[in-house]
Amino acid sequence: MTIHTKKQYYTLEEYLTLEEKSIDKHEYKDGEIILMTGGTTNHNQIALNFCRKFPLKIKNQDYYIYINDVRVWIEQYRLYTYPDVMIIKGKPIYQGTSTSNVINPSIIIEVLSKSTQDYYRTDKFTYYRSLPEFQEYILIDQYRFYVAQYVKQDNGQWLFNDYQGEEAVLKLSSDEFEISLPDLYERVNFDLNEG
Repeated sequence: MTIHTKKQYYTLEEYLTLEEKSIDKHEYKDGEIILMTGGTTNHNQIALNFCRKFPLKIKNQDYYIYINDVRVWIEQYRLYTYPDVMIIKGKPIYQGTSTSNVINPSIIIEVLSKSTQDYYRTDKFTYYRSLPEFQEYILIDQYRFYVAQYVKQDNGQWLFNDYQGEEAVLKLSSDEFEISLPDLYERVNFDLNEG
């Protein structure tokens, strides 16, 4: 979830300096700094479950997986944002000299909340699609067994798949990895209705 701070415009350098000293996380959108609110225990558990299961080597290829604290820079939209989970195939490519800012995620996973789901499905997906290496977008509902998957095709179009229910198995298209929804939602309590 994002909360807009007092309307004021900042340079990229000002944002990065402020963010380095801040205890909170902020998204940067073309001069505006937007406070990102914290997640729920279910949100956090789902992201951790995915990361725990994802192998760092698949078919002798290296992968790097980052959770919550590494920013992605989207130059076309002048946007810094923090995906819930980011997977990079090969080595990370950094924006500038900071190892906190990458530009080459191939897979991005976002855990949806009631306040973020519309933004993640629309504008944020548009922003992510401008990244050349970006191939797969996974949206995970934290309130029920449901995952939406968008996979970039060779012609540049995006194919949609969804997975629902306890019997479903999410299969990443861009890599040989799959995870059952029960494993993805392990220790998640739907009765909490956090969000």
